[in-house]
Amino acid sequence: MPRNTSINSVLIIGSGPIVIGQACEFDYSGSQAALSLKEEGIEVSIINSNPATIMTDPVVADHVYLLPLTCESIEQILQEQKIDAVLPTMGGQTALNLCIEASNRGLWEKYNVQVIGVDVAAIEKTENREEFRQLMVDIGVGVAKSKIANSFLEGKEAAQEIGYPLVIRPSYTLAGTGGGFVHKKEEFDAALNRGLHASPTHEVLVEQAVLGWKEFELELLRDKNDNVIIICTIENFDPMGIHTGDSITVAPGMTLSDKCYQDMRNQAIKMMRSIGNFAGGCNVQFSVNPENEEIIAIEINPRVSRSSALASKATGYPIAKIAAKLAIGYNLDELQNQITKTTSAYFEPTLDYVIVKVPRFNFDKFKGANKELGLQMKAVGEVMAIGRTFIEALQKAAQSLETGRAGLGADGRQLRNLEEIMHSLEHPSSDRLFHIKDAFELGVPLESIRKATLIDKWFLVQIQELVQLETELRRYQLSNIPRDFFMTLKQKGYSDQQIAWLLGNVTEDEVYDRRKELGINRVYKMVDTCAAEFQAQTPYYYSTFETENESIVSDKKKIIVLGSGPNRIGQGIEFDYSCVHGLLAAKECGYEAIMVNCNPETVSTDFNMADKLYFEPVFWEHVREIIELEKPEGVIVQLGGQTALKMADRLEKLGVKIIGTSFENMDLAEDRGRFSDLLKDLDIPYPKYGVATSAEEAIQVANEVGYPVLVRPSYVLGGQGMSIVINDEDLEKAVVNLLKNLPGNHILIDHFLDRAEEAESDSICDGEDVHIIGMMEHIEPAGIHSGDSSAVLPPFSLSQAVQDKMEEYSIKLAKALNVRGLLNIQFAIKGENVYVIEANPRASRTVPFIAKAYDVPYINIATKVMLGANKLKDFTIERKLTGWAIKEPVFSFSKFPEVDKQLGPEMKSTGEAIRFIKDLQDPYFRELVSKKSMFLNAQ
Repeated sequence: MPRNTSINSVLIIGSGPIVIGQACEFDYSGSQAALSLKEEGIEVSIINSNPATIMTDPVVADHVYLLPLTCESIEQILQEQKIDAVLPTMGGQTALNLCIEASNRGLWEKYNVQVIGVDVAAIEKTENREEFRQLMVDIGVGVAKSKIANSFLEGKEAAQEIGYPLVIRPSYTLAGTGGGFVHKKEEFDAALNRGLHASPTHEVLVEQAVLGWKEFELELLRDKNDNVIIICTIENFDPMGIHTGDSITVAPGMTLSDKCYQDMRNQAIKMMRSIGNFAGGCNVQFSVNPENEEIIAIEINPRVSRSSALASKATGYPIAKIAAKLAIGYNLDELQNQITKTTSAYFEPTLDYVIVKVPRFNFDKFKGANKELGLQMKAVGEVMAIGRTFIEALQKAAQSLETGRAGLGADGRQLRNLEEIMHSLEHPSSDRLFHIKDAFELGVPLESIRKATLIDKWFLVQIQELVQLETELRRYQLSNIPRDFFMTLKQKGYSDQQIAWLLGNVTEDEVYDRRKELGINRVYKMVDTCAAEFQAQTPYYYSTFETENESIVSDKKKIIVLGSGPNRIGQGIEFDYSCVHGLLAAKECGYEAIMVNCNPETVSTDFNMADKLYFEPVFWEHVREIIELEKPEGVIVQLGGQTALKMADRLEKLGVKIIGTSFENMDLAEDRGRFSDLLKDLDIPYPKYGVATSAEEAIQVANEVGYPVLVRPSYVLGGQGMSIVINDEDLEKAVVNLLKNLPGNHILIDHFLDRAEEAESDSICDGEDVHIIGMMEHIEPAGIHSGDSSAVLPPFSLSQAVQDKMEEYSIKLAKALNVRGLLNIQFAIKGENVYVIEANPRASRTVPFIAKAYDVPYINIATKVMLGANKLKDFTIERKLTGWAIKEPVFSFSKFPEVDKQLGPEMKSTGEAIRFIKDLQDPYFRELVSKKSMFLNAQ
């Protein structure tokens, strides 16, 4: 049956700023859904307040509303556009909650708008813990023993009836906010209060805690004919008790019996059919007793979720794209399989590989945070790896994290204190995976590790085998490792760096050369959704060590774009935005655009975004072999943040062309000491500075430049390790700490300009001309990281003389650094004096904000300039902003109530929102300005 022809215009609600628990996976789903609807000739409007997303780009939607996610904004859109239907399932919990609020206010009825993709009543059923529990009882699906509580007294009575341990789950919250385990009576009162206050309806579920049970997720799709398919089964490596967003997850399920799997499927389908008559996607979570395989339902989410993005990338099945088409009336058997192009979408993907997702944490940004994992999600991002086996994928995921690990251990960073290791196993944190391996290395029995972690024995056996392999490897020298054993090591996911460390006295390059001599090379396999039963048409690859290579190299000229890896504070979705536009521009210039990235949440890893996608760690060994296979014209490192930039040196040494600004000039800007010398030569004012390699040198420099001083290491992003100190004692502590965490790094000591304002310029240079795209004035003063400061575009109080100096210095620096492409410069302004703090000849987090505020194809132009396809004079750059745009940082401090929330030189925000004002008398803006005055006067 064809689509519903009464729907000609759809509004998609986005998820707003990035916060812990709701990240860029909804940019991916929203973008995919919008493009899917546009294919059908439907006019698409999008509301989202996050400027860093692809979904808020003109290439995705017909009408983009960068407005606060409120009912007032919704009504404004409904008045301006003729909207036939709203799709609220692509924007996470934020979009669902807003849809409910708009429904309660009667907006959808008033403007005759259908809610598609979900039933509003279904949202109520799934979010209201008591209604969900009762529904499961009615349909015969097992649930944990529980009681609802709307008051402190009701909660106490529920706890007395159920018994400990308990779990408290607030209604209508995101990522487990306000929830937690209660192991004993003395902890209950405080936990209950937290939960009641976290719930917008002052309601919690007091539930039996099934600690140690296994956890599984199923991703489902249903059409209007009630056909249901299971897209993916995901097993949590970690047992119940750790939020699934913080857990290592694996697909397909590794430890399920067939009987339990079939039972779980049947229950999931029954659950989806019970929550309303709608067509779209759904996520179901189950817990399984490892003793007898008893199954209980945890929750059902009638929307795309974090796991939907993961499942899409894991299987190649574009869940959001198909869900959008189901929402407008299509049936599954009427839609095409996007991978094979010859079969229908009414099939369940089959995996002949294993995917592993590992979360990425940023506890270093939250000093004093409780690092123990539990019901409240704390991860800021995630990586996904694909391998032929679980252990290969797990090692690749560890290499993808960008935490300095070369794999799962065997890299010199092992923990050797047994007491610390056992504490880590019993109290899970971000390092527990690595500490399991450390425990095996120290001889801790498998059963002891299983009892401490409650992780399934099958997973532990896989890790234990690595220790046995490493013991055998140490018997050899590089020259006499048998080829078969060398091949086994590579198939188990070992990096050349790990093998070099295990052998000792050899380098990574020597290991690489030796295995090449032995003919041990990476081959690339296609992600095809159907285990090669049908031929796949989509160039989407992962690497392994076998004989057949499925990645056929074309004779086209190619460009490789290196992605930004996992989201973390200081490097987030804005760099993926830049990468996506870089790919699109490269394609427009006639290149075959190749993407390398490992982040399953992003648009850049959508299988139809690049001409060719390698879902691989942005880790030197992997990148090197892709380059050797593809032989590109060059590699773009400017768009992927610090992840890509860190490879520029090795690319240069390998003779690979870096597209855009050269490594030498990027390095000059990154090296704080050399950069300050350049400013001196150019007669550009800068704070007095000095470089130190020890605490003694730092004290000497600080006394020369004068306190207060800003202490910072070279080559970092997001203000990592920066601090402001006012005396020798504090300086010594700061420097010792930096050198401990970043050994061998040069420490820059800058005189800190107190009571100074901060501003930024963003520009493009083609080697001859410089075009300043935008200048921003910060609300917060110098000393607070630019990512944590509200910024106003264009400046609202800086004199014309100051702006002229900013422009003059930007042009001088662009030419002195021989920039080809992007340049971001940060300034400190004191009175009418303008000082340059730093220059970044790469994409920065301000790029999408300026692009959206001015409606300028910023990255598209910059990439074409980098590629040498165009000069700046070929473009007419027209800014369409009337009034001012304000970038507002957004924080996730609610996840870490115990940490110091004071802002400083190290970035702490997880995302940002954009707001437009027409008039400087706007009340919101006047409040910001008064805050600025207060900051400057108080410093």
